[in-house]
Amino acid sequence: MSSESVSTRIYPAGMLYTLSRHEVERLQDASRGDLAGLVRRCALAVLNSGNESDDAEALIEQYKDFKIEVQQVNRGLRLQLTNAPGSAFVDGKIIEGIRELLSSVIRDLVYFDSEIRGHPYHDLQHSEGITSSVFEVLRNAGALIPEIEPDLVVCWGGHSIARPEYEYTKGCGYELGLRSLNIITGCGPGAMKGPMKGATIAHSKQRVKFGRYIGISEPGIIAAESPNPIVSDLIIMPDIEKRLEGFVRLGHGIVVFPGGVGTAEEILYLLGILLNPENVDVPFPLVFTGPVGAATYFEQIDNFIQLTLGEEASSRYRIVVDDPEKVAKIMSRGMNQVRKYRIETNDAFYFNWLLKIEESFQIPFQPTHENMLALELHRDLPLHELASNLRKMFSGIVAGNVKPEGLQAIREKGPFEIRCEKEIMESLDGLLTSFVRDNRMKLPSGHAYEPCYRLVS
Repeated sequence: MSSESVSTRIYPAGMLYTLSRHEVERLQDASRGDLAGLVRRCALAVLNSGNESDDAEALIEQYKDFKIEVQQVNRGLRLQLTNAPGSAFVDGKIIEGIRELLSSVIRDLVYFDSEIRGHPYHDLQHSEGITSSVFEVLRNAGALIPEIEPDLVVCWGGHSIARPEYEYTKGCGYELGLRSLNIITGCGPGAMKGPMKGATIAHSKQRVKFGRYIGISEPGIIAAESPNPIVSDLIIMPDIEKRLEGFVRLGHGIVVFPGGVGTAEEILYLLGILLNPENVDVPFPLVFTGPVGAATYFEQIDNFIQLTLGEEASSRYRIVVDDPEKVAKIMSRGMNQVRKYRIETNDAFYFNWLLKIEESFQIPFQPTHENMLALELHRDLPLHELASNLRKMFSGIVAGNVKPEGLQAIREKGPFEIRCEKEIMESLDGLLTSFVRDNRMKLPSGHAYEPCYRLVS
């Protein structure tokens, strides 16, 4: 592997082998139009797979001369890479796993842009159309496999975690893999890589021939969380809301490891959905877990949830400290409950159609200064609405921390202002302060953290 830039031509993998001439032409046009910048950023992130840097702006600046062009040839299509990261190549030849991930970038971004966005069948302003679009992207990516019983465990957690926490995620992945369970994560490093790494070893011991290591990302965050090398199936959703819906529609249970604001966002998203009265009977095993050193982290999360959303929310999850085997057993039993429920309700094993997700969880939230200040954060709201707004708040903080457009907005206008009732504000301030203290919100560059938000009364 080399750190020098490489310019070469490659043929994509997977379904991109078998495109019609018309599809190739549309793909070529799209990659040169408004979609070009998006394809370039995501392709660069994939080519940086396996590197530890999580600074999206630095990556873009370092490879500012990188180019990717889709070319039509007699074999279908070819990708022209100019000044690509040398770490993606061995002896001048692209690493096969990275070639596959790069093909996924082209597949997902162009498919959504050409087949879903603007298509009358997909009304992206209403719930049914949004869920349909999530289904279509997952199906086009080959993620929906019929006749396989529930076995997909979503693992959430921070991309920048301490070594003991990372080793713990590996231990949990190992125990899950021994029970022939498969893994979905946000595809990045840290708590997204560890479970996959542990599961690969367990799957090998159990002679699981087709272990699944699915990574679901979105364009705004993939550069800061480049896919880890174990990801076998990369799926890029068009925005964070569809990414989150992809997790809960495709997965059968969720394990949450320690993380920062992004992990808090994911927790609140799921709890907000489970608190919807229409989902009261839907089984969805949910475990918060980490090593002994992470016990305080989950106490703080639990206290914040109980303060804002109450015992009804806290009853939907279990907290397990320093016991990977117990986590895996809970998930394994949960898979049986999910299987029984899907059979009784005639719902698919491969896509959770019956889970009710309201539009407030699906319409993309734009974390502008105005929208952040306008969020209603008080306990007079129905629980699932408060959870939705809390999720949006954390989403804005994620944008202000790592996403290029969010970083630019903070530079131009200063920190976001967040208004909420006093008791929530005090708890929120304590939670966020603990994230900073424990290096769960550090800037990618390694400089001292400067909050991208300010709490106001």
